[in-house]
Amino acid sequence: MKFSKDEWREKLGDKEFEVLRCEGTEAPNSSPLNAEKRPGTYVCAGCGQPLFKSTTKYESGSGWPSFYDVIDGNVETKTDFKLLVPRTEYHCAKCGGHQGHVFEDGPAPTGLRYCNNGVALKFIPDTEEGTS
Repeated sequence: MKFSKDEWREKLGDKEFEVLRCEGTEAPNSSPLNAEKRPGTYVCAGCGQPLFKSTTKYESGSGWPSFYDVIDGNVETKTDFKLLVPRTEYHCAKCGGHQGHVFEDGPAPTGLRYCNNGVALKFIPDTEEGTS
């Protein structure tokens, strides 16, 4: 998905734009998605690409929605040096929207923690038929 900066500004709210397009970070414990427990799918707030199944979400204590695995092929990573120490940043593979950073301190089976900005996600609950 290719949009100009102005088109993204028009499409997204201020907070979403700052995180998704400028690689910002929302304040910890500010996302209502931290408390989301229903079955469903977490999708990119920029383009709707499915990124995480609710079955991979867990409480990390970090203040941001955290997941131990992604939906295969739907995120890409790059090295981020913003804090001088290299970190692995990940983004939506479809629109390039910044989601968060991945760390190697998560639970089994992957040992990974995808620490996501809640404002960069939308939650789609499973339908009553049990599908998403």
